[in-house]
Amino acid sequence: MSIAYLDPGNIESDLQPLPGEDDEEPFTTYFDSKIPIPDDETHSCFSFRKLWAFTGPGFLMSIAYLDPGNIESDLQSGAVAGFKLLWVLLLATVIGLLLQRLAARLGVVTGLHLAEVCHRQYRTVPRIILWLMVELAIIGSDMQEVIGSAIAINLLSVGKIPLWGGVLITIADTFVFLFLDKYGLRKLEAFFGFLITIMALTFGYEYVTVRPDQKQLLRGLFVPECRGCGTPQLEQAVGIVGAVIMPHNMYLHSALVKSRQVNRSNPREVRDANKYFFAESCIALFVSFIINVFVVSVFAEAFYGKTNADVHEVCANASSAHAALFPSDNATLEVDIYKGGAVLGCYFGPAALYIWAIGILAAGQSSTMTGTYSGQFVMEGFLNLRWSRFARVLLTRSIAITPTLFVAIFQDVEHLTGMNDFLNVLMSLQLPFALIPVLTFTSLPSVMNDFANGLFWKIGGGAVILLVCSINMYFVVAYVMALNHVGLYVGAAILSVIYLAFVAYLTWLCLIALGASALSCGTTVSVTRSLLPQHSPQHGAK
Repeated sequence: MSIAYLDPGNIESDLQPLPGEDDEEPFTTYFDSKIPIPDDETHSCFSFRKLWAFTGPGFLMSIAYLDPGNIESDLQSGAVAGFKLLWVLLLATVIGLLLQRLAARLGVVTGLHLAEVCHRQYRTVPRIILWLMVELAIIGSDMQEVIGSAIAINLLSVGKIPLWGGVLITIADTFVFLFLDKYGLRKLEAFFGFLITIMALTFGYEYVTVRPDQKQLLRGLFVPECRGCGTPQLEQAVGIVGAVIMPHNMYLHSALVKSRQVNRSNPREVRDANKYFFAESCIALFVSFIINVFVVSVFAEAFYGKTNADVHEVCANASSAHAALFPSDNATLEVDIYKGGAVLGCYFGPAALYIWAIGILAAGQSSTMTGTYSGQFVMEGFLNLRWSRFARVLLTRSIAITPTLFVAIFQDVEHLTGMNDFLNVLMSLQLPFALIPVLTFTSLPSVMNDFANGLFWKIGGGAVILLVCSINMYFVVAYVMALNHVGLYVGAAILSVIYLAFVAYLTWLCLIALGASALSCGTTVSVTRSLLPQHSPQHGAK
């Protein structure tokens, strides 16, 4: 199978195979062995035995939909808009599912994850820029996840363990948990399933305790309107989309699906793998959606329309140490995952606070681990690293953790909302650098063979990506405009020109891949070398 190298012009010199590239297996991170798929001849259409064998990657992918950044977006949505934005959460989750489908299909059909395909198909300079942008997204996400875990530890220790102490604990236990796959890939996946179960039970407890209005909940889910909404609600809706659809998750999911034993020379096996991975992703994202609904509903029912003075009075009457977090004024209540736990404790007792903190700890710990895997896949794919496992873990952890530790040392646990807003903007900016490549490569018959996107997916996928990127750009512009500083405006304008130029370059190549050959301006796109490694017979089942 050969692939059009996606840069026009005379590029033969850039296409020399890397040493050893054609005669050895791709270097992998977390699968020393692959999970075999059982034959089930008795159920030709759908087999639950096969579904169980394929179950795992989708649930690891779904953890990005449950990270502390998402939980914070959920609770703020409920506190700011009540139940009115639940339909936005549902729509964002469905869009996320469709995009994850593209990433999973790329990994299944090619046997390479997205970063590896980018390494082989983009020229050196664009590839390095792309890698740096994705690393920024991973660092931003990782900061939210690690600090989320640190906040949970702070709440559980009644403030005795400071933020930086929680960060160090999170770093240490992440290193330990990351090597669980040495005891078997299924055990690692079961551990992630255990953490998701903890989130479901803890946030489900809060849901049962608060008892939201079910009629309002269903109306918010299935009636796409937002009566009486203003700018805060609109910005919150945009924030929901940005929090749910994470750029590094495309790279992660395309790599995780490689953990199953699929004979890519057999179209029926590839077709089955695509079907079961999509079914598993549907189940996993449904579970994550329900957990997100729990959080939105709790804060919508209990705290929508509340003022700081209302909460301050309740906390003071409950003799809570957190009463000082809420000034005694009539401003609308603003919450984050730290204040959210405090306010739950004031209204529903200490048990609600500690159970909330346990849920946040599970969310932070699980997403930190999957974020680490994302970092390893991205770095080894883009840079073709052949380092030892420990060296790669140490490097990727150091890159992501160092800025987090500085923030934890110099920032107060009670004043992290501004930093989270900045990190959300940072990740929103990086979204095109995952979505455009995944649409580009899954649309090329020379990459995907018979499994390339059809006309519906090309048009639909392009429209969805345009919509998501536009929504996120609105969020970025709104954030920059709120800075109220001329120097920052000028700096943002200069960076915007460079940023938009690179996005336009990737979009141009994507449009050519989608069939707009007229945009190639008369230059040729060379078909030169095999995208996929040539497997020896003993590796043929992979």
